[in-house]
Amino acid sequence: MLELKNLYFTVPISDNGNSGERNIIDGINFTFEQGKFYTVTGPNGSGKTTLAKLIMGINPISRGAVYYEGRDISSLTITERAKAGIAYSFQQPARFKGITFRDLLTMATGIEDEKQLMDIIFHVGICPMSFLDKEVDAKLSGGEIKKIELALTIAANPKLAIYDEPDTGIDLWTIGPMVHLLKKEISRHPTTTIVVSHNRVFLEAADVVLIIDKGKIAFSGDLTDALPFLTDLNVCTYRDSCGGNPDAE
Repeated sequence: MLELKNLYFTVPISDNGNSGERNIIDGINFTFEQGKFYTVTGPNGSGKTTLAKLIMGINPISRGAVYYEGRDISSLTITERAKAGIAYSFQQPARFKGITFRDLLTMATGIEDEKQLMDIIFHVGICPMSFLDKEVDAKLSGGEIKKIELALTIAANPKLAIYDEPDTGIDLWTIGPMVHLLKKEISRHPTTTIVVSHNRVFLEAADVVLIIDKGKIAFSGDLTDALPFLTDLNVCTYRDSCGGNPDAE
């Protein structure tokens, strides 16, 4: 479905007057299968979000290629990838003063019928009466803006959906229903889902856990086999912020 071939993202560096290069993504090869749920994790600065942005076309590829449904999309723009069925949900969604959620949803879907719009936002657990005509501005909480971003992504009916740290800024009670919704979307379409996260709930929900370290794939497989790697790589969010030491439960 999505194949990464010898993928590199390189940035220039300067150290004591000497110039050089650093590989943020360092020769990754991996195939994402249709309809599976992937959680990409790893230490801070390991290249997780950069990898997601390379897939979406937000960052340019330095070397290698991205194949989507058998087609090399390495040179396609973000817009062209979106039209091909790839959606991206940002860690920090944009806010727009003077634009309502209704406006954004209509622009994203082309739907103006109120009942259809309500059906979409009911689907992601939003109350239409309180949300549909809210401005998408700084007054919204982190959880509210994340729900709006989630609704916009799902409403696009993507073949491939990428969520960058979707739990950022939301309460713990929202995460479980969010995971349930994403899994439900997979069974409905089936959407290939890639979530960049340290959160235990997303790790447990994944069909495949992908651990990135220093721009390389350190591990791919199920969570049980991933735990020793998570400990070694100090992905501390899994152990501390999401319920303590899993070995003690």
